[in-house]
Amino acid sequence: MKLSWFKKGTIYQIYPRSFNDSNNDGIGDLRGIIEKLDYLEHLNIDILWLSPIFSSPNDDNGYDISDYCSIMPEFGTMDDFDELLRETHKRGMRLILDLVANHCSDEHMWFEEAKKSKDNPYRDYFHWRKPSADGGPPNNWKSFFGGSAWEYDSASGEYYLHLFTKKQPDLNWKNPKVRKEIFDAMRFWLDKGVDGFRMDVIPLISKREGYPNAPDVGFRKIIEDVYANGPNLHEYLREMNDKVISQYDAFSLAEGVGIDHNNAGLYIDYDRKELDMLYHFDILECTIVNGKFEEASPFDLINMKNIFKKWRDAVHQKGWLANAMGNHDFARMVSRFGNDKEYWAASSKMLLIMQATQNGTLNIYQGDEIGMTNIVLESIDEVKDVQSLNFYNENIENEKYSKQLALEMINREGRDNARTPMQWNDEINGGFSMHDPWLKANPNYDKINVELQQNDPNSILNFYRNLLKIRKQYDAFVFGDFEELEYNNPSLYVYKKVFGGEQIMVLLNFSNITNTCTIQEEINTAIVLINNYDTLTADQKSINLEPYQGVVLKLKNKA
Repeated sequence: MKLSWFKKGTIYQIYPRSFNDSNNDGIGDLRGIIEKLDYLEHLNIDILWLSPIFSSPNDDNGYDISDYCSIMPEFGTMDDFDELLRETHKRGMRLILDLVANHCSDEHMWFEEAKKSKDNPYRDYFHWRKPSADGGPPNNWKSFFGGSAWEYDSASGEYYLHLFTKKQPDLNWKNPKVRKEIFDAMRFWLDKGVDGFRMDVIPLISKREGYPNAPDVGFRKIIEDVYANGPNLHEYLREMNDKVISQYDAFSLAEGVGIDHNNAGLYIDYDRKELDMLYHFDILECTIVNGKFEEASPFDLINMKNIFKKWRDAVHQKGWLANAMGNHDFARMVSRFGNDKEYWAASSKMLLIMQATQNGTLNIYQGDEIGMTNIVLESIDEVKDVQSLNFYNENIENEKYSKQLALEMINREGRDNARTPMQWNDEINGGFSMHDPWLKANPNYDKINVELQQNDPNSILNFYRNLLKIRKQYDAFVFGDFEELEYNNPSLYVYKKVFGGEQIMVLLNFSNITNTCTIQEEINTAIVLINNYDTLTADQKSINLEPYQGVVLKLKNKA
């Protein structure tokens, strides 16, 4: 197994708009990140992932790029970025950028030129189609954010494709000029010293020939079978790796939308030389049946075990995964998978133990290290996320839901939950900014913040620091072969991991009551590496786990 530098690393995702505001305009910025680099180094982070910082009109908070080689003025200047990169590297950390290559902004020069005429050189940078026989969109494709995926351009009498908002036209990767533009932009940043890219919705870049209608199935299945995994996708990814990524000491992390465990190897098997790793959506969406806001499903631990196992088996010794249980597109981890009320601290810590002991690169989202929770937005006027707003407007208009119920759904699963300002202290807006922030701060910042946890040895923050340090010392955390115990137990997740003679055992209680786990190992010779409680009750054959208790034991090395 190639032990590349990123495999044992911990990635920390920064959502720059919400991280730290250095100039008090209500918007986080690059200098704000620079101010917190010592904090991130002390947290034992290895790799920083920045959500998009490129020039953008912000229809989708930077995921609509109008210039791939310039900095959004709200975030600062190129000099600020260069300083951020230098200071990150000075502290022994690496930095990767969010590459949004499936689509750009409708305010990008390419699209502005493409609209001018059908014979404009940039016209073929995008997907244009004539109306259907009835004058409507060319097919029945729906946008990820609601409504048709086609927008009519009255000047040319044609529709253009946008799988996201209408201000995010999809790029035509079949055109070699488009691929060259994206590759040149990647080289621009890699030549500066950037260490790689997280690749936004990269499985969507190849469209199916003829743009066939989507079948009448759930949207997730449409993503897999119609939008993702297109006919030329792997050709494009090999070209990207060959011409760009492989030429640098850099790596590629794919957002695995539309990828399942059966086809993951086509993306990340080492011998295919396409992508270095991906994070999948099966865990992130395991409480979502079909569509983010509707049909919520109760958390099911056995289902989560099955997901981890099938993915582990699918890529074992052939490829590499990143473990993500939260990011900017999903509600807060502890609010979804833990108990953010009675057992807020314990469940926050336990979830990290589980995530940090799964094989793969650990991916942490900002604020999870202090247990940030979902927010309750009081009215639709406080909602900022375009996905949530489109859901609300569409369903109020067709009278499917009441305003109250639609807002409740948004508060449960909406993306604004993860995008509230980082909570640094108990001062105004959690110390994020003296100015009204672009998105309302979670009012619980007086109880959940970095300053409050900084010097508390039992805090979630210091638990993260300690666990990430220990994780670097034991290869079994990252690379170990799994032996599942208590597999059919709906409350306990217990497993042993072995690597190079090293053995650890992980015991997790996903419930509000004490549970007993029967163990066949010689517990009396084990060393407790991690425990999110002060005590551990055990005898030679069993361990009592308190509500949301998580424990990692170091067992005797195998001969």
